[in-house]
Amino acid sequence: MTQTAISHAGAIALLFPGQGSQAVGMGKELAEHHAVARQTFEEADEVLGYKLSQLCFEGPEDKLRLTEITQPAILTVSVAAWRVLQQKGVAAHYVAGHSLGEYSAHVAAGTLAFADAVRTVRHRGKYMQEAVPVGVGGMAAILGLAPERVAQACADAAEGEVCETANLNSPEQIVISGNLAAVERAAKLADERGAKRAKMLPVSAPFHCSLMKPAQDRLAADLRSVSFQAASVPVVCNVDAELIATDGQSREALIRQVTGSVKWDQSMRVLIHQGVHLFVEVGPGKVLSGLMRQIDRSKACANVENEASLAKTMEKLYAASA
Repeated sequence: MTQTAISHAGAIALLFPGQGSQAVGMGKELAEHHAVARQTFEEADEVLGYKLSQLCFEGPEDKLRLTEITQPAILTVSVAAWRVLQQKGVAAHYVAGHSLGEYSAHVAAGTLAFADAVRTVRHRGKYMQEAVPVGVGGMAAILGLAPERVAQACADAAEGEVCETANLNSPEQIVISGNLAAVERAAKLADERGAKRAKMLPVSAPFHCSLMKPAQDRLAADLRSVSFQAASVPVVCNVDAELIATDGQSREALIRQVTGSVKWDQSMRVLIHQGVHLFVEVGPGKVLSGLMRQIDRSKACANVENEASLAKTMEKLYAASA
């Protein structure tokens, strides 16, 4: 299929998942069936100096869950899947990634070299883990409560500690982050104030809140030493929910993203406003497809994580361009 054939069907956006989508076995089928996917894993192994491919394909799961391994692992699987799509002539009009996934989006947009992205996200995971001692921070998902009411619950529960909105995932799902006790208080308040559900999340650190400032400062130094290019397709950045294309915008957005909230709901609405008719989730899991159903059920979603999903997505693309 050619890029021209696809473009007649309307705009396509590629979405790249973030942490939490990892699973043992991810990327294995793609690497077995596609040389370009296999080469992507080999490149990551070489950059990192250990067999990331083996951890992705075989586990063990507890090691794959370590943040500094999870982040390059999900990035590598996502880029491998994207390169397979690219080889089949699929070209996106827009790209976006959820938190860590924004790095995959920048690789797809040509902003960032894959090797640089792998190195950077390994450090990103390490810095985030080291920013707050285990047990000090926490995160909770608040379901079915309006954003302003969640923000108010955070403010009322803070009591001098950090408690902030971390992810605005969909109209149905908001994640909060901060000091463990404050987040627990906010979750309880949200529950009392009419949330469908408020549940603590099994995370190793309080991501996307001001407690991550030490990690942001360390990562900023790394990102400023890495070469960025102008994006070949617009990238929707998490922290502003805006389309960006310049190298400077890309770098600064990735720096601010560490402490800033992920405005995923608003980011997807930016793409819908741009006329995107098909959203393809590229990488492990279907988390982002699920969120899109909560944001706008009328939009078509597809995903690519293995041979079956690849075949199904290519069928959708052929049908759309016919």
